[in-house]
Amino acid sequence: MSINLSKQKRDKMIETINKIKETTIDEETLKNLSLIEYELIKKKYGLIWEEHEERVDEELKTQIPTFEEVKEKEIISNENDSFNFLLEGDNLHSLYLLEKTHKGKIDVIYIDPPYNTGNEDFIYNDKIVDNEDGYRHSKWLSFMKNRLYIAKDLLKENGFIFISIDDNEFAQLKILCDEIFGENNRISTHHIQVRYAEKSLADGKQVKPVMEYVLIYAKDSCKVELNLPKEEYTDASFIYEIKEKGNGRKIKYDDGTEVVLYMPNQWSIEKKEKSSISLLKETWVSGTIYSKMSYGQVVRKYIEPRYEEDGLGCLYKVIGRGEDGLGYRYYVGPAKKNSTRCKMYSGMPLSRVEEINSGNGSYRDIPISNLLDFAPDFGNIVNEGGVPFNSGKKPVKMLKELINYNKNKDSIVLDFFAGSGSTAHAVLELNKEDNGKRRFILCTNNENNICENVTFKRMNILNYGTARIAPLKFNMKYYKTTYVPKINSEEQSIQENLLLNIKNLIQLENGISIDDKKIRVILTEEEIDRFSLNENELIECEKIYISSDILLTLKQEKVFRENNIEVYIVPEYYFEEEIKEVL
Repeated sequence: MSINLSKQKRDKMIETINKIKETTIDEETLKNLSLIEYELIKKKYGLIWEEHEERVDEELKTQIPTFEEVKEKEIISNENDSFNFLLEGDNLHSLYLLEKTHKGKIDVIYIDPPYNTGNEDFIYNDKIVDNEDGYRHSKWLSFMKNRLYIAKDLLKENGFIFISIDDNEFAQLKILCDEIFGENNRISTHHIQVRYAEKSLADGKQVKPVMEYVLIYAKDSCKVELNLPKEEYTDASFIYEIKEKGNGRKIKYDDGTEVVLYMPNQWSIEKKEKSSISLLKETWVSGTIYSKMSYGQVVRKYIEPRYEEDGLGCLYKVIGRGEDGLGYRYYVGPAKKNSTRCKMYSGMPLSRVEEINSGNGSYRDIPISNLLDFAPDFGNIVNEGGVPFNSGKKPVKMLKELINYNKNKDSIVLDFFAGSGSTAHAVLELNKEDNGKRRFILCTNNENNICENVTFKRMNILNYGTARIAPLKFNMKYYKTTYVPKINSEEQSIQENLLLNIKNLIQLENGISIDDKKIRVILTEEEIDRFSLNENELIECEKIYISSDILLTLKQEKVFRENNIEVYIVPEYYFEEEIKEVL
């Protein structure tokens, strides 16, 4: 019996606190005692660190974040296609607004956060965090925790998140993600080779790092079905032929199972030089095949108990087993003393034979490896996508493989540490390869003009193409994050500013462009009255988004129905809480 000494001490301290509370009437003392009690009873396993508040957290107390569309940076290639989005600003700001439009709607999140190496790669509250900062790790964890909790809310129930990281914060990030997403929802830790072992490094380190990691978590691992790689199923393993030299001895079990036993001199096996779908395949019944699969169950129940009585090298023909049409399956007992392993011989399943004979080939899913070699791709990454990027850029080939683990070709892919724009590039290339309709949402700040001079520049290059890059036509809107002050004597102006931003949120949530012709937003009774009587505008319109405060008359409903106009209600959750605060 194990004794939890920490719990015993904690319980004794809590008991003492409660006794003091019983004899104390001073409110300040009681409040402080309650704080001490809380510290004693809160989580005692996992990451505990000095939490920090960001500038953006402080700003959210007095200001309401909104989006402002930069129309001159809009990219339109096909008016009938959905829109992708590039969001410029602090990503916590963008995530706050995405919670309003995409909660539970994101299929895939890929992020490549700052690795916190101490070499000026992590900026916190506008200050570089270096190795001299005693709170370097706690600042990074506070920074990541705030964003990952929102990321979890954004994911669909069958969605998942990929996070690139290196040794500097890997251990801490894994524990943090286990806490946020749940240890049971960890799909994999991928080991990514990012450079060749023989490559020289300028830093003079005695140990050369060649690996980075990608942590993969699901919102709910029970609901995730990965898009597994496939390999061609052939007859290459079917090279054995078993010949029976006698009738054998029939053994009948109580459950009706029939086994025919052949002693060593009553059977023979031949390994052919040429494979054939008419021959047998050899399988060792060991490991998980022995412990978990039906083949192992047969061995444990009917064959193993006979080893001592029958001796070595016997053949067991189990009747009524297999999907190969033979009507039986062969098992061969151990050939040496002290050996327990058994072999199974089976024919090719009839379904596979049919697929091969059809001429279209037969393919099967294979497990995903968690060791991936992208060293050559990292080595050639400098100008990928037409934009230079000094550090942190990831190969499109790697991102395509990760994103493609999701089976949905119409998925929404979010990257809220976008930087070089590689995630968008991967999405667009995948769509071109498999005719998918995936959409991307990129979030990045504009430190050193990265959003304008790198991310947006790459989007332009990808859309229009260059001599080396074929155009990947797509639509995209460019939003900047901004604020509406909560403290404002003109309360009505706050509402008006927020209502103006509703248009941007509708576009973001639905991947559309509101042109005020085919698609309109109507927020007042006066406007809906005027619009419903304007024949020219009605003919041109296809969709309207109306405020939940508007009650359509029967006549208006009929007019919209006759003009094939789809009517949608603007969600109240966009700025409902913010508007309540100022009223």
